[in-house]
Amino acid sequence: MISINPFSELSGFIPPIAMQIYIIAMIVLVIGSTILDTIHKKSAAYFFENAKKAEKSAKRTVSGGERAGLAIQTVASEVLTSSEFANPQRRLSHLLTMYGFIIFVIATAALIFAYPTEASAGIWPLLWHLGALMLCVGGYWFWFFIRVDVSSEGNPWYRIVRADLFIVSLLTTATFALLWSATQGSAIGWALFALFILSSTTLFGTVLWSKFAHMFFKPAAAYQKKITRADGSQENLPDLGDLSDPALQARFPDIPEYMGTNPPNMGLGIKREAPRHY
Repeated sequence: MISINPFSELSGFIPPIAMQIYIIAMIVLVIGSTILDTIHKKSAAYFFENAKKAEKSAKRTVSGGERAGLAIQTVASEVLTSSEFANPQRRLSHLLTMYGFIIFVIATAALIFAYPTEASAGIWPLLWHLGALMLCVGGYWFWFFIRVDVSSEGNPWYRIVRADLFIVSLLTTATFALLWSATQGSAIGWALFALFILSSTTLFGTVLWSKFAHMFFKPAAAYQKKITRADGSQENLPDLGDLSDPALQARFPDIPEYMGTNPPNMGLGIKREAPRHY
């Protein structure tokens, strides 16, 4: 199964050009919806205004080379390795889901555009199945065991709200894709294919209302944060440093007033133990 192009059998019933048009339509939906989301939420305006404010309070100028280095660092850290996740299980789950989705989408495009009628399509069928499987492993791990409202708040795993639109449509797309591939040629196979298309259309067609566009905003926010640290503007917040420093306490008298002249180490705080008190 995993070495056979699942779309080759479809070519006898659905013209390859129709499948290719569908892929292009989904790409247009994602791009268009992301732009509309940016306009609606004023994300671009927010980043622009924040950058202007930071420039006014910057203590040094960040060179073009340093900016390029920070951009590379952002891609390597926040994008490619998801270092922002402190929980190693959450990080691994996210990486499996992210890379599974990327492999699955690229393999789908390769199979439909380059090998629409060929059952044997090199390594692409294997990558297609592997990507969908990685997505399912990472996604279901997150859904059943890691989600905050399930693991920390005690809500049942089957409770679905609007915020879950992205992960649910993502998981059902990969799940129905694998089930359809395994049951091709049967009546249930066509039913699973219809569910696969319905799920993928929901995934790519609801970007304006789901968290899909969030994937594009996170790297931009991480990069902007690195810039503010490099130029000393600190996102327009004070760089506190040592709380026992007399000069700092003179600048911020609330510190000695509420914490004393030698503020204690506050410790791990809420990170001291896992939030499982429901």
